[in-house]
Amino acid sequence: MRRHVLPILLAALLAMAALLPIPALAAAGMDEETFVRMLQKALRDNPDLVLDVLRGHSESVLDIAQQGSMSRRRRSLEAQWRNDMKTPKKVRLEGRPTLGQSGAKVRIVGFTDFTCHYCQQASEMLNVVLKEYGRNVCFVFKSMTFEEKGVAGLAASYFLAVNLQSSEKAWNFYMSLFANRDRLIAEGEEFLRKTASSLEVDMKRLQKDVKGKKVAEMLAEDQQDAQQLGIEGTPFFLVNNLVVRGALPLDLFKLAVDTALKKQ
Repeated sequence: MRRHVLPILLAALLAMAALLPIPALAAAGMDEETFVRMLQKALRDNPDLVLDVLRGHSESVLDIAQQGSMSRRRRSLEAQWRNDMKTPKKVRLEGRPTLGQSGAKVRIVGFTDFTCHYCQQASEMLNVVLKEYGRNVCFVFKSMTFEEKGVAGLAASYFLAVNLQSSEKAWNFYMSLFANRDRLIAEGEEFLRKTASSLEVDMKRLQKDVKGKKVAEMLAEDQQDAQQLGIEGTPFFLVNNLVVRGALPLDLFKLAVDTALKKQ
């Protein structure tokens, strides 16, 4: 009995997770009512079976749970994005570092913190997206920090200042900061100077621009835009008009890009 009930219970767990369509039960020669009665009796007679199934099929159960979670998250995002399209979101982008063609069909505006682990993850994902979508996508950097006078704010100032000299050097600087995030946090401005110097940036001009009016105004505008959008954490993206919070898995982020492309 125990050996025969285990597959039934596993099927029940799948059905309860909304991953096994009810028609599949009919294909097994069992209507829904009969299935429910068998499940109830199996659980009454063998209350420890749930744990047995979970232990014996832990990897499968985990995969099922992850698939179910991903499916629910996808549906939730699609519903959110339908609403996002109804409300234009305006942010100031003049002078911000831009990677890719500025006139691309899809513009990804990212509010970023160089000390944020999730921003570091998102930067790697964005590299894949930019390579895959080519001219159809560009990325625009905006700063979002919770400690403007700390390392994160200083790193953003240096990045914007490097960009005033060279876009190419600025994006190399960007990649170096995320690739060496632990050193950035530990060494602070010393690491920022070393990294900029290694890129042959004009250090005298850099020191002036880091503390200059132009960089200060851009950082202040970014913080204001973040407040107006109600941003509570980083990373935060606007994919054209679609809001993406956090470091989404690549396939879900690509879904946002594909959705935005379809609306062109």
